[in-house]
Amino acid sequence: MTLAKLPANMLDAIALLPKNIPVVLLTRHSIREVVNGQGLAGYDLQLTPDGVALAQAWGRHLAMQGVVFASASTSPIQRCVDTSRYMLLGAGKNTLPSLQQVCNPLLVEPGSFVLNIEKASPSFKQYGALGFVNAFLKEQVPGMKSVQVGVFDILTDLYQLTKQSEGMHLVVTHDTIMAVIYAHLSGVGALEKHHWPQMMEGMFLWFEGVEFLKSDLVWIWRGNVYRIAISKVFDKPQL
Repeated sequence: MTLAKLPANMLDAIALLPKNIPVVLLTRHSIREVVNGQGLAGYDLQLTPDGVALAQAWGRHLAMQGVVFASASTSPIQRCVDTSRYMLLGAGKNTLPSLQQVCNPLLVEPGSFVLNIEKASPSFKQYGALGFVNAFLKEQVPGMKSVQVGVFDILTDLYQLTKQSEGMHLVVTHDTIMAVIYAHLSGVGALEKHHWPQMMEGMFLWFEGVEFLKSDLVWIWRGNVYRIAISKVFDKPQL
């Protein structure tokens, strides 16, 4: 399996990564089975053979570019766990000996943004993924955290990962979660279809500063490098 099915700009982003600074690769899982309808993609949907091969090839390519994986955190949903596992398999010896793959409840729903699935689920079924996220960005979905608090929780967790060791910290999650993070960081009030994260599409990010709230977040998305002060992202966090 070549990297032909890897989303555009992911390969180019490697040259933009810093040296000797811990980096997070926050990525959607690899290619999964197709879901019919516009509702929530079932938790039972698995990676396709192409998805398995792509994840392994991507991990191998990153290792060939000198990337050493320091940690791996995933949504507990099997397609995310498998994406991480096959990427690490592809990376081979380019992993720290202490690396253990762990499941993080902040990387799935309910967990990252959904507090009450019974209240939130009807909106997802009504609007579909894109419409649901746009309604959430406008704080129009019941049973949810605020957007700011949800993103704050996830980025705080990612910051703590980077304090563990140098290298790349692999974090595998879902499209809706990545879409909300992207929208909040970029200030996009309503997402369009072209904004939506593709399967195996990721965001490289790192922090510059000795304290989370006093640091700058630098992130690469679709070939562009962005920088923003955490204090501006979370002006008066609702904690």
